[in-house]
Amino acid sequence: MEESLKQSRIIPILGIIITTIVLMTPLDITLAGEEVPGVADETCLSCHDFPGMRTTLASGEVLYTAVDSVTHATSVHGRAGTACVQCHTDIDGYPHREIPAATRREYTLVMYKLCERCHHSNYEATMDSTHQKSLAEGNKEAAVCTDCHGVHNIQEPETPRSNKPKMCARCHSAIFTAYESSVHGADLIGEGNPDVPTCTDCHGVHNLQGPSTAESFHLFSPEICAECHADKELMERYGISTQVFDTYIADFHGTTVVLFEKIAPDQETNKPVCIDCHGVHDMRQVDDPESYVMKKNLLGTCKKCHPDATVNFPTSWLGHYKPSPTEAPLVYFVDLFYKIITPVTIGGMVVFIGADVAQKVSKKRGGRK
Repeated sequence: MEESLKQSRIIPILGIIITTIVLMTPLDITLAGEEVPGVADETCLSCHDFPGMRTTLASGEVLYTAVDSVTHATSVHGRAGTACVQCHTDIDGYPHREIPAATRREYTLVMYKLCERCHHSNYEATMDSTHQKSLAEGNKEAAVCTDCHGVHNIQEPETPRSNKPKMCARCHSAIFTAYESSVHGADLIGEGNPDVPTCTDCHGVHNLQGPSTAESFHLFSPEICAECHADKELMERYGISTQVFDTYIADFHGTTVVLFEKIAPDQETNKPVCIDCHGVHDMRQVDDPESYVMKKNLLGTCKKCHPDATVNFPTSWLGHYKPSPTEAPLVYFVDLFYKIITPVTIGGMVVFIGADVAQKVSKKRGGRK
């Protein structure tokens, strides 16, 4: 035990000695194609590549300062050759300057702003996001760049795609639980299907929005659903008809929503959109016993807007499929009957009236002669 304690004390001391010697000789490292005076990563890692390295902040919290060299080297920044001192711009020698934060969270909120130097457009997009607005209102726990992307272990956003919901789950655990068992979540997380939507497909990435920050989010949400459900090529892979979206736009609910979008885009509509019937994060297959649009559950769904609805109320809804010999055949044949009888009747009347007028004109001309 005493021997291991001695070794744990000696290793950091040796690292400090090596770093001090190296720092006595100025180094030039090549970054992004230009000569930038700085310190090589090997110099930094000679101290920081030791597990358990830490410092204590003014609040008494422990800030771990260890950086695994392999993790860093295999990260996006490591593979791109980004040096430690490109982010840690306040490091210019040893001993280092005092950390400009009293707590771990304050340190995160100081450091994440450095991302703007290389990722300006993405950083600017976050300024209008629901996270940034929450941060501006005083919520220090609102997510910033490093909360989502990581610090020294940053990877490509799609590596793998199924990790995105798990990333959001760090803050939104209840929503993640609902999504995980939904038709979308079960397919993405359970099966690894890249075609189904994840959190950022609906809410955005850096300019992330939600119903609490975007007044028109609910109104325009059918357009989000349409990105997949109006895509014929994508829907054909799973045997899903794009009529699901077309029939919604054609019915009373959808038509009213479209009118609201065009006439009063800043006002909320009181007509249901996709998520009002199917659920938000807990959408299920239509034949799932827990689905809100399952036949036995449909009346309860309708009563959200129509509290006086009776048992027969939902039966008047044909669903999201156009009538056909197999889907609502009675409605299909009645509709077909009227499509035939109406033009035949009107056409017959036009012919009859035309013949009658022609006969009267002919008689008048004959009388004159």
